[in-house]
Amino acid sequence: MAKVIVITGGSRGIGAATALLAARQGYRVCINYLSDEESAMRVLAEVRACGVHGIAVRADASNEDEVIRLFHRVDTELGAVTALVNNAATIAEQSRVEEMSEFRLLKMMKNNIVGPMLCAKHAIHRMSTLHGGSGGTIVNVSSAAARLGSANEYVDYAASKGAIDTFTIGLSKELASEGVRVNAVRPGYIHTDFHSLSGDANRVTKQESALPMGRGGRPDEVAEAIVWLSSELSSYVTGTFIDLAGGR
Repeated sequence: MAKVIVITGGSRGIGAATALLAARQGYRVCINYLSDEESAMRVLAEVRACGVHGIAVRADASNEDEVIRLFHRVDTELGAVTALVNNAATIAEQSRVEEMSEFRLLKMMKNNIVGPMLCAKHAIHRMSTLHGGSGGTIVNVSSAAARLGSANEYVDYAASKGAIDTFTIGLSKELASEGVRVNAVRPGYIHTDFHSLSGDANRVTKQESALPMGRGGRPDEVAEAIVWLSSELSSYVTGTFIDLAGGR
């Protein structure tokens, strides 16, 4: 059976690095993106250069109608999904909780927790043996912030990732007897442009001296963990977290 991986937020950063590594390991790749078509097409070209089939699908991974359309494209163009990487997420400018608006909070939770749950729902219908599937994997991209809280920066983001951790544990137990493994990675300070959304594009560089390993991480280092958790090499692993935070 063909290995088919769906990566939400796959056009940049950790998602893009995961798409390329998965392609090198023979996966058919779906790169989901919200708005950056240029980056998505660039990653898609690199995926196809690896000699595998790939598609790029614009869809809001937190909107169920668009998630349905996303998985339909995968079904018809790549085959049944065998691996889902819930990577799409958002963050907002650094702020204390008492300054956060209802709109910000709702957007954060919709993108960072409702979206992954919706994508998992539609992957489960294809993977679970209960629904006639042949099994599969789900890897949720959490954050070291879930453990640390991100006080005075973005407690809302940290809380959304804490919810992802709880979701990972619960779903892994729910699906363990149905051939679907669910795990998560928790990156720390990784050199991507994600931090520019919080208003500080150089945040990782500024914090490197305070990290036990003395440097920020690379997207490909996180991708290695994601693809391992998506593979048969981790066949007895579920409900597990891999911290990629340089000792933090």
